[in-house]
Amino acid sequence: MAIRIRLKRQGKKKQPVYRLVVADSRDARSGQAIEVVGLYNPTTQPVAFNFNEDRVKYWLSVGAQPSDPVQRLLGAQGVVPQVKRISATPGVSKKDRKKA
Repeated sequence: MAIRIRLKRQGKKKQPVYRLVVADSRDARSGQAIEVVGLYNPTTQPVAFNFNEDRVKYWLSVGAQPSDPVQRLLGAQGVVPQVKRISATPGVSKKDRKKA
């Protein structure tokens, strides 16, 4: 079984709130979770990101893989190493990419 730590969308339309869950990677995004380990609310100021660090470290130690957004969030908190994001089109501005 491939275990992932990922975000599960909750909340109303245009007001997302995400739960940080441990789930089988083959399940749907909002499907069944093995365990809820945190909460992420991007709509508040400042952004609210609360999680149980002990449980996240446990799941990482037994082989769970974080999804890309979770990797970024946990990297900012210092739980996992931060991954440097590399642009697919270096040296080209966002404005010019949309024209092409």
